[in-house]
Amino acid sequence: MRKIILLAVSVLLNACGGGGDITAPTQLCQRTDTNAKIFCALQKDYLWYQALPTTIEPANYATPQVLLDAVAAPQDRFSFVLTEQEYEDRYINATYFGYGFATVRADNNGALQLIYVFDDGSAAQNGLRRGDKIVEIEGRSVASWLSQLDAGKITNDDIYGPNVAGVVRNFVWKKPDNSTLSADLIKRDVATNTVLHTSVVVQGNKRVGYLVFNSFIELSEFELEQAFAYFVQQNINELVLDLRYNGGGLIRVANQLSTQIARNAVQGQTFVKYQYNDQNSGKNNTSLFSLGAGRSALNLNRVFTLTTGSTCSASELVINSLAPFIDVVQIGEPTCGKPVGMQPDLINNYVLFAINFQTVNAQGQGDYFSGLTPECAVASATTGDWGTANDPLYATALAYIAGNGCNQQAVATSMNRMLAIKPRSTAPWQVNNEQ
Repeated sequence: MRKIILLAVSVLLNACGGGGDITAPTQLCQRTDTNAKIFCALQKDYLWYQALPTTIEPANYATPQVLLDAVAAPQDRFSFVLTEQEYEDRYINATYFGYGFATVRADNNGALQLIYVFDDGSAAQNGLRRGDKIVEIEGRSVASWLSQLDAGKITNDDIYGPNVAGVVRNFVWKKPDNSTLSADLIKRDVATNTVLHTSVVVQGNKRVGYLVFNSFIELSEFELEQAFAYFVQQNINELVLDLRYNGGGLIRVANQLSTQIARNAVQGQTFVKYQYNDQNSGKNNTSLFSLGAGRSALNLNRVFTLTTGSTCSASELVINSLAPFIDVVQIGEPTCGKPVGMQPDLINNYVLFAINFQTVNAQGQGDYFSGLTPECAVASATTGDWGTANDPLYATALAYIAGNGCNQQAVATSMNRMLAIKPRSTAPWQVNNEQ
């Protein structure tokens, strides 16, 4: 677990007081308690260290996360803390406990619509797919469950069961064709594949690859190599890269993906420049494009990226870093706006993810704190499984490739909704309701 990873993330924490006695920050670095060591690390490495309080007693905050929420800079909305075990499970072992799906609310809280399904989970093994709508759990309507959840009368554990191996819940769901199915799903450890879908379609003289990519973790190196080996074998000459739910992760994996897309155009060029605070300016450095763990690569001069407000950090870095060298056609909604990142710091039994550098591309561009704006503004919608012809983002990309530019029928009717300021997030994978 002593591995150092790099995430590109951005930020906006709400301040809260800890109360009680205060200690001068310079004295805290002599202490061994977790909260004091975390604040000491912030003093040294936090990108916005000058915004930290000048006096504080970290011990008065219940948890490291509560402390971080209280002291973070006003513009910081994504710094967070994990236990060492949480970090290992998600970033190293790529597992979590559940049924293997992620949902959003649909039909006026009358259903939970699946937005993705992991291959390894009980959900996939029982036939649930993206686009399906769960309408009943354990014989009760989803509308009833959500009403009680919103009223504070129940918890998620009441709905889905506790995180105990072998817990069973009966689910009833509707397919996009309105057929109804049901099955008993079993809770267990789920291995999370990061490549959710690959396919190739032929459109005139174009062979279009479609890659749905969900997270930049260690497992992704192998999965991306498999995907690009398939695309090379299929001789594709266009690529649609779907990052709509990708909250980021390892920068080295973002570099691998970017280089696999456009090797000839980027080889030997600057992938990213790291800019630290003035106390750590000696760490400022440049990283070149590299295949890393990849072997198979395309030589495209154009890529289509599908984005939403959940497209964050390393996903945005791919777009920004490729833009000086190839045509990056962004379709969908503005991204979340995280041109900054962190080097995780192991402190006692916790891993601190606090912003400590900003990233810019080869042309020095990297101030997209309001998000990267799409060329084709299209509202995202879940219409079925991956690659369905009426998915507005994917359909717009295919229309563009066919020479029709942005598909105006799919363009969002309200840019105000898409450009709204994003609320504070926690860990990158907690954007969606994974169960």
